[in-house]
Amino acid sequence: MVSLTPSLAGGSGACPPLNPDPGENLLGEVLLAWRRQLLAQGGVAHDLDWLLDLAGGVRWPVLQRLRLDPSRSIRLERSRQDLEAIWCRHLQTAEPLQYLVGLCPWRDLELRVAPGVLIPRQETECLVDLALASLPAALLARAEPGWPAAGGQAEAFLWADLGTGSGCMALALARALPRTRGLAVDRCDQALAQAAQNLSRFGLQAMVSLHQGDWWAGVEPWWGQLDLVVANPPYVPTALIAGLDPVVRDHEPWLALDGGEDGLEAIRAIAAGAVRALAPGGVLLLEHHHDQSAAVLELLNQAGLEPASAHPDLEGTLRFARACRSSADG
Repeated sequence: MVSLTPSLAGGSGACPPLNPDPGENLLGEVLLAWRRQLLAQGGVAHDLDWLLDLAGGVRWPVLQRLRLDPSRSIRLERSRQDLEAIWCRHLQTAEPLQYLVGLCPWRDLELRVAPGVLIPRQETECLVDLALASLPAALLARAEPGWPAAGGQAEAFLWADLGTGSGCMALALARALPRTRGLAVDRCDQALAQAAQNLSRFGLQAMVSLHQGDWWAGVEPWWGQLDLVVANPPYVPTALIAGLDPVVRDHEPWLALDGGEDGLEAIRAIAAGAVRALAPGGVLLLEHHHDQSAAVLELLNQAGLEPASAHPDLEGTLRFARACRSSADG
């Protein structure tokens, strides 16, 4: 799982108070010297640069230009004292910077995130791309402008995001498939509230409805009608959670991480209900642990879906599975 993993060496002194203010203007050389001082306390440079970008408004290309011309002036959107307080707290407690800042960049979005909701991972961006690329032409046509080609009403393209969390995948699908209707499901009140905030922030609340429940139970009224379903369920084996980096283990919700003894508890439930819930020809996409590909494909095939296929993440690891309900079922 991808996460910020700072060194926790140093940073043992008292932190300045968190107190957002209007920011400040300063020379590039002053900013660079201050940045070096913060890194001397501990942590990883790219994490600090992430903080300067998302909280301070100093985009990475701007930071590079300052290295070439430190005499340039720069505007920090938050003061050095405020940013230092965030960095210090991150070093001392291993709290994710995304939670401390309240934002997470994901695809072309800046999502609101908060404790109690899983932070979107970079590899999950691939799941959305895979979902869009794997739609059969007949299904994809129903999601495009101009459908139906001849007059009259036609059944809308319907998709679901099971375990939506922050709503990241629901947002991405709604933006990519504007002629569709989406269902975003989660069992957690905090997650549904976070997803609602993000959908509203991007003006997509009319396209995606939120439903509380465990996996397929949250969309039971639409069983047999779902053309596309994506899910990034908890898949870390319980015994491995204690060994995760503190930034994940101690702060992100175990409900979104713990996949049971073998890590497959949620995936097993999703696979078991897929034939009933998917429409004929409907597509299911799952994310799973880096070493679960063979087991997940077997579960999907045993569930009565058409032969499942494995797909790699950005590093070439088989992390996604795709399967379909037979179109002949209709």
